[in-house]
Amino acid sequence: MGLRRKNKSPPVLSHEFVIQNHADTASCLVMGLLLGLMFEVSAKYAIIFIAVQYNVTYTTDDNSEQFHFYDYGPKDIATIFFYMLVAINLHAVIQEYILDEEFMMNPTSLWKDYPHCRMLFQVKFFYICQIAYWLHALPELYFQKIRKEDIPRQLCYICLYIAHISGAYILNLQHLGLILMVPHYLVELIFHASRLFYFSDENKQKGFTIWALLFVMVRLLTLTLSVLTFGFGLATVENPGFSIADGNFNVLPVRIGCLGAVCLTQAWMMWKFINFQLKKWREHVKNQIPKKKITNTKNKRTKKEPNRANFVNGAAKLEGGVSPRIRKSKPV
Repeated sequence: MGLRRKNKSPPVLSHEFVIQNHADTASCLVMGLLLGLMFEVSAKYAIIFIAVQYNVTYTTDDNSEQFHFYDYGPKDIATIFFYMLVAINLHAVIQEYILDEEFMMNPTSLWKDYPHCRMLFQVKFFYICQIAYWLHALPELYFQKIRKEDIPRQLCYICLYIAHISGAYILNLQHLGLILMVPHYLVELIFHASRLFYFSDENKQKGFTIWALLFVMVRLLTLTLSVLTFGFGLATVENPGFSIADGNFNVLPVRIGCLGAVCLTQAWMMWKFINFQLKKWREHVKNQIPKKKITNTKNKRTKKEPNRANFVNGAAKLEGGVSPRIRKSKPV
């Protein structure tokens, strides 16, 4: 992807107009197809674009197990077209907020000209989808009948996403939020892909090593950009001050609160990560230690001990419970 500079608004339906507005057009088509799922009449057509088609299910002879496979056909063209539109939107977001703003060469674009009250359609749609997705996860804890012991962990996980994404959206920190979410989601994607490979073959564990390295790097990147933005960048902006009407939240308490929230979250994630890695390391070491061979030798009894149950008060008893009579010696 090359760097692309913005020009003035070209004539409608011109070649340059199509180039500059192709992402907005793709976003409208994606939104229209998603809205089609909400109505019964159009849902059967919209699902062709969104869901993977040609599912084939095989069952064993005794119907004890099912296997799901997929075939191909003409409907795949509609599915490919929909996800091509999604890729166009993602490409446009990266182009707008990373390449066009020259973020890699000029990180000051994260806080320059704050507040960033104007968003592209793709960016606003991305944040709306993110917030909606994590909000929907809250009632799903009840609908999916999650175990009580798992609810606190998942609830904490969901609330952290809602708080950080909503905070970036409301405080007009969309640039910083987007830059931090992209590498975070890429690392999450690698983690889940590694799990899929591991479930297919337990020997495929290299993906977890790559994920562990990238996880630490993304945590460091998040902390670095957050400190630069809240600690140095926004503090030097020409228009510091608090104004809800103007969308300006550049005051010291807000900056400290945002920086503290990010730092605490990253520290908590690293703490969980380190504990997870230590647990795996202990399990690995434990499995490497060879188990001692325990040989069970049977002790043979050399002397047959009398059964104590046949003695009562020192007197021997027969099996029937009758004590044997003692013969008296006759006098000679």
